[in-house]
Amino acid sequence: MNHADSIGGADNSTLDSRADAHLDLRGTPCPINFVRTKLRLEQMSPGTLLEVWLDPGEPIEQVPDSLTMEGYQLEGINECQGYFSLLVRRPEKS
Repeated sequence: MNHADSIGGADNSTLDSRADAHLDLRGTPCPINFVRTKLRLEQMSPGTLLEVWLDPGEPIEQVPDSLTMEGYQLEGINECQGYFSLLVRRPEKS
């Protein structure tokens, strides 16, 4: 599965068009999903928006809180069919 810039095999109608990049972490356990999200955000330009797909339960409960504690800006959490879409923005100044 390609975790770099797009969600492999995803129907593009489910992707948030505002996002500059997408990351599918469904099936990825904690804390690996947080680490991968943070690494991807660090590769992005300041001010850009990342859409992350997370499983229900611990991932959607833990990852947003951890990102907020690290200084990232949550733009929204949307419940989809069997997963959650998290929109997170890299701050202008790191």
